Amino acid sequence: MERLGTGIGWRPEIADAVEAMPGIDWVEVVAENVCAGHLPESLLRLRRRGVTVVPHGVSLGLGGAERPDQGRLTALAERALALGSPLVTEHIAFVRAGGALTASPRLEAGHLLPVPRTRDALDVLCENVRIAQEALPVPLAVENIAALLNWPDDELTEGQFLYELADRTGVRLLIDVANLHTNHVNRGEDPARALAELPLEALAYVHVAGGFERDGVWHDSHAHPVPRPVLDILTDLASRVAPPGVLLERDENFPEPAELERELATIGTAVESGRTTAVGSADSDPAPAAAPDAAPARGTAPAPDGGRGAPGPERQAAGSESARQRLALAQTSLLSALVAGTPAPEGFDRVRIGVQARSLAAKRADVVAKVAPELPVLLGEEYRAAFLAYAQRHPMTGGYRQDALEFAESLLLAGRPHHAGARRELREWWLDRSGPAPRSRRPAARAARAARRVLLRR
Repeated sequence: MERLGTGIGWRPEIADAVEAMPGIDWVEVVAENVCAGHLPESLLRLRRRGVTVVPHGVSLGLGGAERPDQGRLTALAERALALGSPLVTEHIAFVRAGGALTASPRLEAGHLLPVPRTRDALDVLCENVRIAQEALPVPLAVENIAALLNWPDDELTEGQFLYELADRTGVRLLIDVANLHTNHVNRGEDPARALAELPLEALAYVHVAGGFERDGVWHDSHAHPVPRPVLDILTDLASRVAPPGVLLERDENFPEPAELERELATIGTAVESGRTTAVGSADSDPAPAAAPDAAPARGTAPAPDGGRGAPGPERQAAGSESARQRLALAQTSLLSALVAGTPAPEGFDRVRIGVQARSLAAKRADVVAKVAPELPVLLGEEYRAAFLAYAQRHPMTGGYRQDALEFAESLLLAGRPHHAGARRELREWWLDRSGPAPRSRRPAARAARAARRVLLRR
C-alpha cells in the first residue's frame, strides 16, 4: 500500500489554512462536494505541489440492500481520475431504504447508518463492494462507521465482519479509531478486541476525529478536539501495524490553524508512542500464552452462527435476491421508524431510536441551512423550529437540495412566513429554483410559473 503520511480533511472553510500548514502530505475531500470538471483551485494548487488528494464518498450506501447506483459510481470514478488519486474510500453503511425491493416509498437517511452484522448483510455487502471495485479505476477502501444503536440479531462482531469482508473481496480498510471509541461508549464494544480481529494487513489509512458525550451517548461530531480515549486507540493500533496514513477529520466549528497544527502534532505523538511500544515488545521476551478469555486470533474465531464458519458454496452466490429482500425489509423498517415515525422494529432500543431520530432531524436542518443559506436568513429565528416540525411530517426522499425546495413549498402552502415581505421573497426564491433551469433561461415555463403563483398566492 502506498504510504500517505500525515493528512487532514480538506474543507472549503479551512482551504487556505491547509495550504499553509507544514508537514501535510495528503488531504481527503468529500467526493460529493467537488465536481470533476471544476475542481477547487486550492485542491489544484495542492496537487501541483505533490500533495495527494483522496476522494471520500458518503452516498453510495454499499451496505444497503440495493446494488450500487451506476451514476454515483461513475461520478466517483471521474473524481478519482481528475484528482489523480491512488485510491477512493466509502463507508460500510446504508443511507437509503425502501423502493422496488419492498414496494414502498424510497426513504433517505441523510446519514450513515449501521448495517446488521449478519450473513445476509455480509453477502450483500460483498457483492456491492465487488460491483464498486469493478467500476472504479483505483483501489477501494471502506470505513467502519460510528453508531448510536445496535441491531438486535447480530451474528458477528465488528472485527469478524470486517475480516470476512476483506478476505472475500480483497477490499482495503479505512479504520476510524474515533468510530471505534463511539461504538465502545454507545454499544459496549471493546476497541482492543476489534483491532485484534481486524486484518490489519489490509489497512489503507486511519481516521481520527473528535466528538462529545451527552447523557451517556457519544456523538461523533467532527467538531470537537480529539479526546484522549481516541488517541489511546490510535496508539494501540500503531503498536500492531504501521499505519500507511493518518488523517485528522474536522467538519465544522473550525479552530484557528495553530490549534489544528497542535492537534496534528498530538496525533503524531500518539502514533509514535504505538511504534515505540511495538519495538519494545519485539525486543522483549516472548509473550506469554493468551488468557482463556482473550480475543480469538484473527480468522479463527468460532462462528457465532452455530458453527457455520465461512460460507459454503451455496452461500457464496453473494447478494442473492432473497438475501437482498430480507435485508431491504429490515433496513426499511428501521429507517421508517427513524424518519417517518413508525413504530420501532422489535428488538431495538426505543430510547436509542428516539435519540437517533432527533439526531437525523437536526442534521437535516443543519445541512439544508448550508445548501440553501437563504432560508435561515429569510426565516430568521423561526427557521430551525419550522424545519424540525416539517421533518417530523415529511421524510426525506431525495437529496438535501430537493429537501430545501419541498420545505419552502410547504411553508408557502401554509401561508408562511407571516410577514408578507418575507413570504414574497421566499416565493421568489422557490420559483427560481423549482424548475429545471433558472426562470430567465426557460421562457416556455411562464404558464407553469403562473400556475404556481396562483397556487402559492396568499
